[in-house]
Amino acid sequence: MDYRKLAELIFPDIKGTIAELEERFPKRQLPDGAKVTRFAPSPTGYMHIGGLYAAMISRKIAKQSGGVFYLRIEDTDKKREVEDGVNEIIRSLKQFDLEFDEGPFDGGETIYAPYKQSERKEIYQICVKELMQKGLAYPCFCTANELDEIRRKQEEAKEDIGYYGKYAISRNLTYDEIEEKINAGVPYVVRLKSPGTSGNYVRYTDDIRGNIDMPENIMDIVLLKSDGIPTYHFAHAVDDHFMRTNLVIRGDEWLASYPLHKQLFEICGFELPEYVHISPIMKAEGNGKRKLSKRKDPEAAVGFYLEEGYPSESVLEYLMTIANSNYEEWHMANADKTIDDFVLSLSKMPVSGALFDMVKLNDVSKEMISSFTVDACYDKIVAWAKVYDEKLYEFAVSRKADFIKTIELWKMAGNKARKDVAKWSDLTSMFEYLYVSDSELNLTYEIDEKYTAEQLKEVIEEYQKDMFLDSDDWFGQMKEMGEKLGYCPNVKEYKKNPEGYKGSITDICTIVRVAITGRKNSPDLFTIMNVIGEDRTKQRLVRFLDAVK
Repeated sequence: MDYRKLAELIFPDIKGTIAELEERFPKRQLPDGAKVTRFAPSPTGYMHIGGLYAAMISRKIAKQSGGVFYLRIEDTDKKREVEDGVNEIIRSLKQFDLEFDEGPFDGGETIYAPYKQSERKEIYQICVKELMQKGLAYPCFCTANELDEIRRKQEEAKEDIGYYGKYAISRNLTYDEIEEKINAGVPYVVRLKSPGTSGNYVRYTDDIRGNIDMPENIMDIVLLKSDGIPTYHFAHAVDDHFMRTNLVIRGDEWLASYPLHKQLFEICGFELPEYVHISPIMKAEGNGKRKLSKRKDPEAAVGFYLEEGYPSESVLEYLMTIANSNYEEWHMANADKTIDDFVLSLSKMPVSGALFDMVKLNDVSKEMISSFTVDACYDKIVAWAKVYDEKLYEFAVSRKADFIKTIELWKMAGNKARKDVAKWSDLTSMFEYLYVSDSELNLTYEIDEKYTAEQLKEVIEEYQKDMFLDSDDWFGQMKEMGEKLGYCPNVKEYKKNPEGYKGSITDICTIVRVAITGRKNSPDLFTIMNVIGEDRTKQRLVRFLDAVK
């Protein structure tokens, strides 16, 4: 077989060479040890939390080594691509502060572009043409029915399923037979002529999993589909080489593909990057665990965390606790530092699936929000509410001073930061008496059974006469009012002689608090009433009296 003649028959319009591509995409000039990593999603659906996890790890390793983190879009499957899928990927990652050094976006294009596989067709075909010239690739004209028949025979013989060896029926076609089919317009794909040998093994060393011995690839996999577009396996090898990736961090579902990928790099004459396979994010179910499912679990989608209003810092902080078991201990010893200061170790990543715990995420997020300044909270809430909560946004922007007071209310208890809020969507549910309009407010009053209806009515009707909202000493005024009604102004004194009073100042404040907020416990009541205003406070007192009649 004259392989050069065959290559010209199949690729008459391809004139470039791999040597020219090596010059076009030169090796990166980076410090020793610098890692070039990538995030390479397909725009075929929403961003999965597992994708965010992988992107975070890839970016972290690149940044801490002085390397490069880039975005590549693997968009060769146009039938499954969703509208605006690429921009959605870019937006989602930016919202979680995972910026790229390079990629298919404004300011991200470099000499290693294009970063979309759909725009790199000629590069792939140059490489396949050279493989064909070396007798390492060939056209395959097998129909779907013929492939089904091959599979049937293999199943009957209980042999490995695939296109290889004696089953690779297009391997041994003559040049004349190939030319005849080409001229007749018979559809074909281009396959690898695998140099692998059955029974041989390759050793793979993974920073997470250690040494693994795996069977050498013997399959004649498809390199180019009938439309000239490459399969994932071949495209990734070409792209990683010419974008000069030296560390590929990917899910462990690709572990079985390592022998094939190693073989592709070797036959192309490319330097093999380091591969690291991370475990999937799992969810507890019954006595076991399973992968987070796009179909079953809303928390599988990155959009879930955006809609709920989890700060990006909280999500990344939690994912880092999953990535390295020593992160929490480090963070406790370095409370003034962030994940950017932490040195991630691939060898400390979990071998089995990492369990995603929403309760733990909420705890991490509460801690994170408590560390934000009030101004930072305001900015983050406004940015979130602008997209997801129109009424909250309107309040925050139109009454900024009052809104900041509300943040101070639920954020601080004296000089100590509270840790109640895990996400911005909690605000209207936890503090509806602050953030929900009275027309939509549906307070459920937490009334202690020890208070009679007459007692509640007496306190509220007295409070209606003067709510002391302009007083410099609201609490002192409340004591005076309570004493007038027979309530002890001093809690210690009341405990010594409870029979001598209707209750204490605590009871007075609790009754008014429940009337205004529906809750027995809330942040500073005086501030709450001043935020909602005198008129709304009066209206709520009236509603409460109607409810207890």
